[in-house]
Amino acid sequence: MNENVPAPGLLTRARLLAAPAVGASVVRDLERITGLPVEQGFSGAPPQEPFICVGAALPEALRGGPLVWFHSVNAGTDALLSAGPWPSGALLTRTVGRMGERIAQYVLAWVLADCQSVPGFAAAHARAEWRRVPSELASGQTAVVYGTGRIGSSVAGLLRACGIRTVGVGRAPGAERAGFDRVVTADDDTASLASARWVVSTLPLTPATAGFFGAERFAGMGGATFVNVGRGATVDMRALEDGLRSGAVGRAVLDVLPVEPAAPDDPCWRLPRTVVTSHSAGITADEDIITDFAACWDALAAGRVPATAVDVVRGY
Repeated sequence: MNENVPAPGLLTRARLLAAPAVGASVVRDLERITGLPVEQGFSGAPPQEPFICVGAALPEALRGGPLVWFHSVNAGTDALLSAGPWPSGALLTRTVGRMGERIAQYVLAWVLADCQSVPGFAAAHARAEWRRVPSELASGQTAVVYGTGRIGSSVAGLLRACGIRTVGVGRAPGAERAGFDRVVTADDDTASLASARWVVSTLPLTPATAGFFGAERFAGMGGATFVNVGRGATVDMRALEDGLRSGAVGRAVLDVLPVEPAAPDDPCWRLPRTVVTSHSAGITADEDIITDFAACWDALAAGRVPATAVDVVRGY
């Protein structure tokens, strides 16, 4: 058994803590699934007994206690892992739920808006200007999707259903993954970028992906629309601005930014041909938290590694 997978008997003896922000309906379902009382909120010295925690952040005081398992209510775990060394032996799982489906529909909406010149029509309407603009077919064009995990595969699958050729950029080349026509590595993405109509990032934030989209990649996009639904800090914003102003990047749709929320004077609001959507593409629903927590609980009870377990060294 993986050393970070607690023995089933330990789970039933552990204390179950939940962050104050966890909703009442989620708390009730946590108690139903585990048979344990939920202790909501925490202060003081760390527990002496093994404990499970559910929330968005792990308070510093709890990092010193015998944490058995932390279930994040978010899909991204970069903030959890960057806050300090992860407690030795503690399992970390995350909430994905139907986020892949939500984010895929978000990306498709902007792809089709691109094809139907929605931004241009909105601007013409604001000017009370009658102007006919031919539409563009999505079918037959290419989308390059960075990240071939659950969310990236969901995005690619929906785009592919519309006849869009999908190229995934992942750690292993050539491997067949749901939704992708082809998979290449980041070292071999130049030709794919040059042929892309859309470039979509679903990348998590790790030491390897910080600033991943820089001047070289943006310069190689050949006018593609860039859509970021991963993490904001994977993008060098100055390089993106340069790419937009040179035309190497045709448009940008940014659901995430390096610093959130963006202040009114943040330069992101003044980027040309760019829309910022305030981290709204894949908002986690309570049902997502419960569905994934229950799946993790069942897997652990059977002595298996949960599907949403995070490799705390890689960061995803």
